[in-house]
Amino acid sequence: MKYLVGAVELIHSVDSPELMDAISRRAVSLGIVQDVLLEVNIGGEAAKSGFAPQEVENAAAQAKEMDHVRVRGLMTIPPVAAEPHGNLAYFEKMRWLYVDINAKIYDNKMEYLSMGMSGDFADAIRCGSNMIRVGTAIFGARDYTK
Repeated sequence: MKYLVGAVELIHSVDSPELMDAISRRAVSLGIVQDVLLEVNIGGEAAKSGFAPQEVENAAAQAKEMDHVRVRGLMTIPPVAAEPHGNLAYFEKMRWLYVDINAKIYDNKMEYLSMGMSGDFADAIRCGSNMIRVGTAIFGARDYTK
């Protein structure tokens, strides 16, 4: 993390108060404001990191008090869907979290709702996503045998 702060425009996966504090301390030492997205574990999956949906509003409020961290939005990677459109409920829940937090805490100044990947980006966009990850669609599936 210490090599990212100040070297990237936007850190996409701030998943804990501890990481947010570490980013803030590093940004203070560099004299900058680091833009971040708060990661939400929208599916409550044990194998994934991120703020629980019921915790993210508090995390956003804590971040707003930090002079050297600026929350630009929320991001999530929902559970793998077993059927087409299987992530719509997660995307809709994220949209409402984003709208609520953006209005209550950030005066509608957050810009990004990052959700959706190669297999479900169209549904994510319909639910308000304006940042997607489509590496598989561009580069093909990863080869995990290497």
